[in-house]
Amino acid sequence: MNLKERFRLSRFVSGEKAVDAPVVLNHRRIFILPTQRGLGFVLLITVLLLIAFVYNNNLAYMLAFLLASIFFVTILHSYKALAGLVVQKGRSQSAFAGEAAGFDIHINNPTGMERHQLQITLQDTQNLDMQPQSAAHVTLYSVTKKRGRYQAGSVTLSSTYPLGLFRTWSPIRFNLHTLVYPKPAHLEIPFPKTPSAQAQQGFSKNGDEFYGLQEYQSGDSIKHIHWKAFAKGLGVFSKQYGGEQASEEIRLDYDQTPGHNIEERLSQLCRWVIDAEQAGIRYGFSLPGLTLPPDSGLVHYRKCLEALALF
Repeated sequence: MNLKERFRLSRFVSGEKAVDAPVVLNHRRIFILPTQRGLGFVLLITVLLLIAFVYNNNLAYMLAFLLASIFFVTILHSYKALAGLVVQKGRSQSAFAGEAAGFDIHINNPTGMERHQLQITLQDTQNLDMQPQSAAHVTLYSVTKKRGRYQAGSVTLSSTYPLGLFRTWSPIRFNLHTLVYPKPAHLEIPFPKTPSAQAQQGFSKNGDEFYGLQEYQSGDSIKHIHWKAFAKGLGVFSKQYGGEQASEEIRLDYDQTPGHNIEERLSQLCRWVIDAEQAGIRYGFSLPGLTLPPDSGLVHYRKCLEALALF
């Protein structure tokens, strides 16, 4: 690393280039600056030196030099608070748009030193202490805004140990990425009607579990009317409940999904996928260029959400 790269400002804020391998914290990655308390400590030493000079007071000189020695020795101990730690990325947790995605970080302390007052930060900050020859696992969260591939920022490990005079920090850039699924639509719209879907097949209307919506029919209980949809002018629907698992199949097709734009359609498809999976319904799934046969279960569920995220 040449001198220009060593003093590049981004190294102090976001760290070096993104990596997948574990990172060992050493003198090249650790930065130290005085805190506000440290600057006040320097001011106190300066005042003591002025007093000692003006009054030719040896005791004031001795106190000033003693405090100065503590200040400079603290630099070494502040560096040792982070030196030798091994930081490694773990698994990433997917999320729906607007929620916080989780990123696992593993910290190993292979030395015989205790580590105190450690802080690890992504968007939130967590505090931890580490014993000699120990490991720690933390999950950091970053709020997402839109669907697609999400790349998290730098992870910063820092400490103000031992006296709070210096802040020692090390920004680390990992390839922290995950998938962000579309935000599920809030409006409960009935599943699309398909030839293989019979609204009540294999289902008891007297159960307690919410199944879905269907157009209001004469004889349906007024308590089951979906008043929110009615207030928005979408028509009269009644909520369907059941106590047995549905046995029908439905087809969730992008071309038949209501919405004013792509994102609204994807949000509604996401809502249907979640509801169908929770109800135990086998559901086919179609996007332009992708067709999945009817199925259910975690694998099928994730395939559908991943397709929505990357569409």
